[in-house]
Amino acid sequence: MEIEGQSIPVHHIGSKNKELLQNLAKEHGTPIFVINHEQIRDNYREFKERMPDVQVYYAVKANSNPEIIKTLYDLGCSFDVASMPEFMLVYENIKHLSEEEQLEWIYQNIIYANTIKPTETLEALDRYRPLVTFDNIEELKKIKKYSPQAGLVLRLRVPNTGSVVELSSKFGVEPGDAVDLIVEAFEMGLTVEGLSFHVGSQCTNFENYILALELSAEILTEFELRTGEKIKLLDIGGGFPVKYNPYVKSIRTLATQLNEEIERLFSPEIQIMAEPGRFLVANACSLVAKVIGKAFRDGKPCYYINDGVYHTYSGQVFDHCNYPVLSFKDGETQISAVFGPTCDAFDTITLSAELPELEIGDLVFSENIGAYSHASSTYFNGFPPAKVVHINK
Repeated sequence: MEIEGQSIPVHHIGSKNKELLQNLAKEHGTPIFVINHEQIRDNYREFKERMPDVQVYYAVKANSNPEIIKTLYDLGCSFDVASMPEFMLVYENIKHLSEEEQLEWIYQNIIYANTIKPTETLEALDRYRPLVTFDNIEELKKIKKYSPQAGLVLRLRVPNTGSVVELSSKFGVEPGDAVDLIVEAFEMGLTVEGLSFHVGSQCTNFENYILALELSAEILTEFELRTGEKIKLLDIGGGFPVKYNPYVKSIRTLATQLNEEIERLFSPEIQIMAEPGRFLVANACSLVAKVIGKAFRDGKPCYYINDGVYHTYSGQVFDHCNYPVLSFKDGETQISAVFGPTCDAFDTITLSAELPELEIGDLVFSENIGAYSHASSTYFNGFPPAKVVHINK
């Protein structure tokens, strides 16, 4: 569904947009997951404005909805994929190009940023010659055998202190081993085109970026002194935070620091790329659900709604993110529990929602729920994911 000229503000849904959500729920039923494409476009433009010299690769895993990918593709965005299905979602947008144009576009605009790849994936990727990441010798051997045409990007292990979701325990070569691994790749007849790192998802400790940039600069210098060759690409990963609360620093603050450090540490010849996911989609989506049950337990009202942690609220488990459950109704609030629809007691959204008294059939909503939420929905207990509704396409 398209609704022109109406945009949900970043952190607060006003009365006009509350009415819009309620009307959408009446038309489509509940639960519905509403994607505001104009907000996505605004987020992309802001990122480019703050860091104009950084090529944006949207991290598809944050929200793999095909219409989101199409919106970003139309803006000129590039893409970070972590599986062949994600690769094919992006590929759908370039099928109209000639084979030669497709290969050129993929090389310039896709990075396969999962450091561990099945051999079947490497075989499928080889004809496209995309950038692929690696962080160990065994992966290099697989790439050499199954995808020797790929351009390689070495992922570094960097500090993730203070990030909501840390990644360095699973990915990244130790910085002290990085140059040896790059040299090994070249000796195997492969081409290492860049370095990459990831400071952890929803990074609120900007010092992680500074330390990672300094480590990257040291490795590039050591490699050049040792071999006389130069690495031409640096991928600074994701982690760009969303202001879920007032205590999170803005992208403006981070961008200023990154721009200064990149200019200080690196030659203008180096291509800088980044992999924002959450930043582009988190505040662009809202969920509307319905109260399907009501009880009084442990001294508080309890409401059962038709979405939960096995569905759109899965981000509370996998992304360690809290999405307040809000009411369309006014009135005096009281601390209430909110549960999802499944038979599992784990399906608890919150035990401390501030809600007015609700009745069965009333609607509730959550804002800023676009990242790592609907993408992780399941069919547990036979309950399907929320229906997706698009506005401002």
